[in-house]
Amino acid sequence: MAPLALLLLALGLGAGCAMLSSRVTTREENAMAAHPPQGQFLDVDGHKVHVVELGQPRGSAPDLVLIHGSNGSTRDMTFRLSPALEDAYHILIFDRPGLGYSDPVSARGTSIQTQARVLKEASAQLGVTRPLVLGQSYGGAVALAWATQFPDQTAAVINVSGVSHPWDSDLSPFYKVTSSRLGSALVVPLLTAFVPKSYVRNSLAEVFAPQEVPEGFAEHFGLEMSLRRSSLRANAKQRANLLSEIETMAPLYPDLAMPIEIVHGTADTTVGISIHAERLVADTSTARLTPLDGVGHMPHQTHTQSVVDAVHRAAARANLR
Repeated sequence: MAPLALLLLALGLGAGCAMLSSRVTTREENAMAAHPPQGQFLDVDGHKVHVVELGQPRGSAPDLVLIHGSNGSTRDMTFRLSPALEDAYHILIFDRPGLGYSDPVSARGTSIQTQARVLKEASAQLGVTRPLVLGQSYGGAVALAWATQFPDQTAAVINVSGVSHPWDSDLSPFYKVTSSRLGSALVVPLLTAFVPKSYVRNSLAEVFAPQEVPEGFAEHFGLEMSLRRSSLRANAKQRANLLSEIETMAPLYPDLAMPIEIVHGTADTTVGISIHAERLVADTSTARLTPLDGVGHMPHQTHTQSVVDAVHRAAARANLR
């Protein structure tokens, strides 16, 4: 190739990279400006943890920790669930490490065990040492990691559509690509720059199916926040590592002695009830399952009262009410 052609190619690539970088930065800045942090920041071993503290004053009501699912944030829990619980509980809602406004702990993907430890230590900084721990979807795995590692510091677990047991299906091509070094460097910025909000809305509809996405949820949640490079990378690595972490944790369930309340939709195609919730009941002596007939993956948004009732039952069983 002639020197002039090489120069023009280099200039074209440089201009394209500059335009991509500018578009990515603009989209991320706009997303964060539209959806700023809702709470305060704590430091755990040099890592920033974002937490929203709501409900009753500390010490006046049972402590409740809420943990969101994949590529979510505190906003997933502040749409319907926390408002329905604020009258009866002192509530801490965390951005899991690497998501929302919390720092990742490991560039390789922060494990569910490490996430549980970080959130437990952050809770302790706020005077919460033995809370009820509620996790939804991936957050359910983090709640179980909290319970298996720190049983004396877990009053009860509420598992909502939660991951608990190993599964047979392979990691999806999307997460294989975005969790790889090359995909993280090249594909993720392209997704941040060019994936339209309409595509994410359609994906959201699939997660909620067969129920409809509640009016106003997408705007409150902030779909653009989930398209930031940091969120895409952290979520991809966490999902890629999850199966091996669950395989390590599942044999510990028979030792759990605290109350466990499970709420799971029978029509959940994201985290199947037979693979997870029903096996968790079989493996533990304290787990009680509330199956929701015909309900999908997001009962904390579509059937909020059923989840609230489960929290109340867990608190009563733990002698906190």
